[in-house]
Amino acid sequence: MFTGIVEELGEIVGIEPQGDSVALTIRGALVTQDAVHGASIAVNGVCLTVVDVKDESFTADVIKETLDKSGLGALEPGSKVNLERPVRLSDRLGGHLVQGHVDGVGEILSREPGERWDVVTVSLPPELSRYLVDKGSITVDGISLTVVEAGADRFSIALIPTTLALTTLGHKKPGDPVNLEVDVVAKYVERMLGDRS
Repeated sequence: MFTGIVEELGEIVGIEPQGDSVALTIRGALVTQDAVHGASIAVNGVCLTVVDVKDESFTADVIKETLDKSGLGALEPGSKVNLERPVRLSDRLGGHLVQGHVDGVGEILSREPGERWDVVTVSLPPELSRYLVDKGSITVDGISLTVVEAGADRFSIALIPTTLALTTLGHKKPGDPVNLEVDVVAKYVERMLGDRS
């Protein structure tokens, strides 16, 4: 379980094809400080399992399912990625409950710069629109964000200077893919209400 508060901007340093999967090696000095084999680290919002740690980098196996259903397949050596270690039960929940299970991939549609922030519009797979509400939570590339305006096939978010400086969303441009995870609470509520009818 994660909170969507990015700890570090990492970098892809290696991609090793392994048939229908890849081994990603990611540099991240902070998140590797206490990483061990079997630990979880969210990479652009995708929960990955550490298989090796060396020289401030970690390696994780990424299977075809994950490559097909997230934006990780578009990464190249040198790509910047958002990194977050799992939340501990004693930690503050600074963002919202994030599982690291991508629900879909969106695309940056537009950026409107403000004096100190940007308003970004992102495409939304239509089947996910029922989970978004104005002022609700969404995870974009692993970042816990507040929805400004929710639409049938898009939503907007406002990015403060800290988010622009410390995450991939400060550098992404229209046309770039982003991983989306909707609020897990909304999915559980939908399931429970569906079971009652």
